[in-house]
Order: sequence, then C-alpha cells, then structure tokens
Amino acid sequence: MKKAIIHLITGGQRSGKSEYAEQLTLEKNSSAVYLATSKIWDDEYKNRVDVHIARRGEEWTTIEEEKNIGSLDLNGKTVLLDCITLWLTNISDTFEYDQTKTLEFAKKQWDEFLLKEMEVIVVGNEIGLGVISMDKGTRNFVDMHGLMNQYIAKSADEVTLMVSGIPMKVR
Repeated sequence: MKKAIIHLITGGQRSGKSEYAEQLTLEKNSSAVYLATSKIWDDEYKNRVDVHIARRGEEWTTIEEEKNIGSLDLNGKTVLLDCITLWLTNISDTFEYDQTKTLEFAKKQWDEFLLKEMEVIVVGNEIGLGVISMDKGTRNFVDMHGLMNQYIAKSADEVTLMVSGIPMKVR
C-alpha cells in the first residue's frame, strides 16, 4: 500500500529537470535528502556529477544508492531522487540488460520505496521521443525505460514535463 507522495519530473536531456526538482524540493523542506543513483562511468561523467554537487548547498543530506532504493529508511523525509534513468541503467547492467529481470527487480524496489511515509520528487528522462535506434541494445533499454516511466507515473500524485527549462504540468 503506497504511503509516499510522489512528484515525477521528466523531460529530455538538459531540459532543466534537476534544477527545477532541486528548487521544488527545497521549497517543500529546507533540509531535504538528495538520493543520488549515479555511478561514475568516466571523467566526463564525473564532471557532470560534480556540477550537480557544486549546485547543492549544505542544506542537503546526500545518500548514494545505485540500485536498492527500497531498503532505505526515509520515513518522514522530503527526498529528491535523481535519477530514475541512471538507477535503471545500474539495475540493467547487473542483470546483463535482461529486460524481464531488470523490470522485475526495478518494480519490486519501487514498490518497497513507496511504502515509506515521505514526499519524493523523482527525476527521470523521456528518452524515447526521437528516432528508433538501429542498435538492438539501445532499443531494448529505451523500451525498458519507457515501461518503467509508465509504472512510476501510475503511482505519481503529480507529473511535470520539462521542456526547454519550462515546467509543464501533466497531472
């Protein structure tokens, strides 16, 4: 039974999702939890993460968890989960990109995550808005991600689509 209050913020790469989510989260609670799901893949990616870290002030408590979000004790907290895409990538990598195993694990973790009494701002990406990839692995991940986005959106109390830095209320 869902206890968490969920606001999903989705959009394209560099659409302003994270900055909007950070602002919204701090408006709700000035001492929020930043749930970071990213692995550091290479130097370029480390620079991207460093930009996010530099933007956050001391008011944030950061928790890094790459896969097992359902096990975290976040009751009573206001949480920014950034981001679903990287979280799903980590899970997918663990299951060698097997769509069935990845989605089964991700949905179980998500359902356990929702059992906490907390307010969560969730950042995700809309990665299937462009052309269909010629690469089977990419198509598989885009499909998985789209299915997981739908699963998360069904449990969300609010959904916002970011377009060129402008939040557009979906629900």
